[in-house]
Amino acid sequence: MFRPDGAKIALAASVTAKKEVKKRMALFDGKKKVCGYDVIREGEEVILYIYCDECTISPSIEDNPLCMSRTIEKLMEVTGVTKIIFSQKRDYEYDTAQTSMLVELANIYKTLLKQKSLFSLQAMSTVPGCNQCSNSRYFELQEIMRMFKGDPLGSYVEAKRILRREKINRDKLMEDKCAPCVDRYISIVTYIVQLLESTALVKLTQNQLAGFKVGDRTIYRNVFYPSIKPDFMFTKLMANYPTNGEELDNYTIGDDTEVTIFKFPDSTQYLYHLMPPEFKLSEEKYEILDLARKIMAEHKPKQEEFVDPERMRQVFFNVGRDLIEELSQAKKLSLTAKELDKLTTILVRYTVGFGLIEVLLQDEKIQDISINSPMGKIPMFVVHSDYDDCVTNIIPTKPEAESWASKMRMISGRPLDEADPILDAELELPGANTRVAVITKPLNPTGLAYSFRRHRDKPWTLPLFIKHKMISPIGAGLLSFLVDGTRTMLIAGTRSAGKSSLLSAIMIEIMRRYRIITVEDTLELPVNQMRNLGFNIQSMKVASALAHGSSELSAADGIRATLRLGDSALIVGEVRSAEAKALYEAMRVGAAANVVAGTIHGDSPYGVYDRVVNDIGIPKTSFKATDVIIVANPVRSADGLHRFRRVTQITEVRKFWEDDPIKEKGFVDLMRYDAKKDELLTTSELTNGESDILKAIAGNIKEFAGDWDAVWNNVLLRAQIKETLVKTSISLNDPDMLEAPFVIKSNDQFHIISDKVKEEMGSLDPKRIFFLWEDWLKRECKKRTIQSG
Repeated sequence: MFRPDGAKIALAASVTAKKEVKKRMALFDGKKKVCGYDVIREGEEVILYIYCDECTISPSIEDNPLCMSRTIEKLMEVTGVTKIIFSQKRDYEYDTAQTSMLVELANIYKTLLKQKSLFSLQAMSTVPGCNQCSNSRYFELQEIMRMFKGDPLGSYVEAKRILRREKINRDKLMEDKCAPCVDRYISIVTYIVQLLESTALVKLTQNQLAGFKVGDRTIYRNVFYPSIKPDFMFTKLMANYPTNGEELDNYTIGDDTEVTIFKFPDSTQYLYHLMPPEFKLSEEKYEILDLARKIMAEHKPKQEEFVDPERMRQVFFNVGRDLIEELSQAKKLSLTAKELDKLTTILVRYTVGFGLIEVLLQDEKIQDISINSPMGKIPMFVVHSDYDDCVTNIIPTKPEAESWASKMRMISGRPLDEADPILDAELELPGANTRVAVITKPLNPTGLAYSFRRHRDKPWTLPLFIKHKMISPIGAGLLSFLVDGTRTMLIAGTRSAGKSSLLSAIMIEIMRRYRIITVEDTLELPVNQMRNLGFNIQSMKVASALAHGSSELSAADGIRATLRLGDSALIVGEVRSAEAKALYEAMRVGAAANVVAGTIHGDSPYGVYDRVVNDIGIPKTSFKATDVIIVANPVRSADGLHRFRRVTQITEVRKFWEDDPIKEKGFVDLMRYDAKKDELLTTSELTNGESDILKAIAGNIKEFAGDWDAVWNNVLLRAQIKETLVKTSISLNDPDMLEAPFVIKSNDQFHIISDKVKEEMGSLDPKRIFFLWEDWLKRECKKRTIQSG
């Protein structure tokens, strides 16, 4: 296998490091002197890029009147500016809305300068030879103009105060000869006030100006808040907390990444505010990281290096650590081993990694990340397990999006271009696995867009779903019975309904003694985790239904190949198109041997039938090979603000219908969701023993044949065991009891104890089985308490 040449990279990095340090220590060129600037055009954007490396203060329009004044001066020189960026170790970017307010002020100031005669000393008096008041009025106007660029709100407030004073004086005026001068002065000040009142800045802050003190920058901080991007990064981040946000929650990811959730009085959207370690470093560390990134960027990873991404990351980590250590020594900065590792982790994240995406995906509460185009204008959005849809303070840029696309091509080995504008792939990152969907032109006219779906670190289990109310205990018991009864199942639902998660939980119910084969075009099922838990499981990766000209085996051929691999449970990640024909072949064969299951998009049993028969073209008679359809759908609260995942139907597909399963009662609900009770409840058909599928299972088992009570009691027993497991986990505050390792132990004990009771008593006595299982659980809990204490 190809390995990146770490020594070669390290040598090149060392040589380049010395050159870069000398280069950085040299004087800046002319344009990068204090407040030098460039005008950069990117598509429709006109960016005023101001160099502040030589400034002794941090660039901040909101905090610094001198910075604001100099910026307005530059905007008077340059037309059409849509964005302002200050560069000083980090990039401080003021977006279009904020920039437009400054442009508006620059245009007004330029207008006033063209009317110098209006503010001249001579203009202050209409009476020849009378200079009694003209000097003071002249200096007042000059002070307003002086403040205008650095403190326009202060200029406006002062003008308003002067106007109020002069109007009062005009009413008290005793000598008529002064009236023309006062009136003229009032008209000049009124003109300035009206110009300022027309600006977006004054309109936005009008109700906050009562009691305003000239020089106070508090209001500016509510209006101007740049996104910040360190030099070594491409991602922009709104670092400041929102001034009008109410904090709902805060927690830490790892050791040093802060997450705060805000809600706003005038919005239904929550803010997911991330503050990663890379935004809390000293200036010296920022500079070292920037140097190191530029040096490491000279080695572009090749596709063969991504064969083993984990190994590649380790090589780059080792090289990067040595490089940072050398740079810090050259800069005479002492770093501890912990600081070196922290900086190196950040460096790898922004060279061969995926930047802040990796930080987001380390949050176990993140389920989905959406990144819409055009890049650089729209923040990322996330779906949070506790707060649903949230906007973030992270704004990805076009260079970053393009870098991700290149890496995704190399990792997946699949194209992403105008001929193939869609790419589905799986991504293994430190602390998280995710499924990535990318679209580009011409499908997406504005360029690249991404969707990341985070996979849970551990497989889902039915007890976990009971705890989260996605399924009831009896529903979980029924599914467990169907799995052991080797039925064929389709899990249906809309996007984000939890189909794949529920399929994972069903896989955990399969006894480890049986072989499992999975077929997926994008690896989402917890195959590696299950393998580590002792399952006999084989994964097959097939070509995406959206891919063209791929060298990968088609999904249909992959499914047919599984039939040659012997008696196995067959799990299909998602049924989309032509592979359905092969799946139904497998269902007909697999139904008598082991469980066959897959997911499919559809919001009801008939919706699944319609998709399979009418859309995909499976014959009606073949569709009857489906035994059970499990429907999972999101359920919204009445206010529309909250969304919950629920199993809404468990429906059996009967075999004695010819044309229309709805009219001929081919679908029979065994369980149905009750919205008022927010629970999946049994139907009379199930409790009265009118299920053809359960009778078919019972017909092949000696202990159940002809005895519906025995079947139903076994379902209830499984439900009782899973519910007891959930209650015990909650009472002991031991959430790990609901995770796959312990649930598998519980399932194993259930089967072992059932076999033992059958031998002892000649029947599957549910009370005896539960008694022995509960006794085992108590012993296990005692062990766990001792181990944890």
